[in-house]
Amino acid sequence: MEIFSDLLKFTLIDIIDIILVAFLLYYVYKLVKGTVAINIFIGMVIIYLVFLLTEALQMQLLSKILGGFMSVGLIALIVVFQQEIRKFLLMIGSTNFGKNGNLLKRINFLKTDTINTTNIEHIISACTKMGSTKTGAIIVLERNNNLNFLVNTGDEMNITVTKAILESIFFKNSPLHDGAVIIANNIIKATRVILPVNNEKNIPERFGLRHRAAIGVSEKTDAIALVVSEETGKLSYIKNGAFVMYKNTEELINLVSEDLV
Repeated sequence: MEIFSDLLKFTLIDIIDIILVAFLLYYVYKLVKGTVAINIFIGMVIIYLVFLLTEALQMQLLSKILGGFMSVGLIALIVVFQQEIRKFLLMIGSTNFGKNGNLLKRINFLKTDTINTTNIEHIISACTKMGSTKTGAIIVLERNNNLNFLVNTGDEMNITVTKAILESIFFKNSPLHDGAVIIANNIIKATRVILPVNNEKNIPERFGLRHRAAIGVSEKTDAIALVVSEETGKLSYIKNGAFVMYKNTEELINLVSEDLV
């Protein structure tokens, strides 16, 4: 009966508290969705809910065991979710409050899901054509995390994606070919973008700065990247800091399309 009496004492602050916690959990879920960390995240949520239940039922022994496990496991969680925590802090740190416009739209971690209309076939076709001529290219596809903090490092654009446009951008004599292209909802947002480079030594030496940059941006954000090697002409697909294997162009189109949903 004590539990029900406590429920009746709910205030507006309690409701706001619950909403904020729910929002935080939802955003953390979006960060780890599609990664190996998702199972660990779900497991920790379950353990925490069981811990709350044992406390409410005054099961002291089990409550102490679970409480001790959670307090000791905090350091382990920081290690396991290192990349996700870094993404979260990067998104908050990159928020620009100084520009005009709707404040909620400026806050990267409040960005809502939208239907992605990017023409994957045109992008893959352009990459395949550039690969046949060994024209180096790196294309970053924006997902949930807003990449405006990277757009500011290059030349802002507002061009609809087409095969011809992408080929002309990365043409070797083009002034825009150096750097990455960022695409969101079938719009080229920026060219000549400077990306964070991964400096891990466990990456094979045959991969150059384009591949390291693609790995770096996909580690720090939830963006995905396509890289055309200037040396071999091979097209690489990179997600969550790792190379995604595919058998043929059709499978690659399906993989990218699914990841952009």
